[in-house]
Amino acid sequence: MSGFLIPSRLESERLSLRMFREEDWRALHALYASADATRYTLGRALSEGESWRMTATLAGHWLLRGYGPYALEDKASGALVGTAGLWYPADFPEREIKWAIDPARWGRGYASEAARAVQRMAASAFPERPPISFIHRDNQASVRVALAVGALLEDEIDFRGARFQIYRHPS
Repeated sequence: MSGFLIPSRLESERLSLRMFREEDWRALHALYASADATRYTLGRALSEGESWRMTATLAGHWLLRGYGPYALEDKASGALVGTAGLWYPADFPEREIKWAIDPARWGRGYASEAARAVQRMAASAFPERPPISFIHRDNQASVRVALAVGALLEDEIDFRGARFQIYRHPS
């Protein structure tokens, strides 16, 4: 028994969604070292040490909440392309579906493919309330992903000094 509330692994057409391993931090650093990729989430690019700690945070979320984000591994190449999954930091309004893709792999549909896999799993694991995606209102790329997977704008709130939109995923 894993003690987790969701499966530790999912599959989509092109992706294996799996729990993080320590060696994943180097591939994730390509994402977290990008000012473009972190502009609306972390507010700045991260150092290597900070990327390692962020990877540890993603992995540790599973232990604290019983669920968490997955590492996204491209089935064809074995490359780690990003992260997606359920995420609920203490100061968020509720459980969300998050995604973050290595900028070198943007525009290939990985975020929406992973989000759809997470939606299906979340509907089964947590049928009482569909998750949200909590998106900085200026992050138009993430807004497009949310809309593409059927999430609808529900609200807009102030959060950490900025305006964030709440997109509710379908049940």
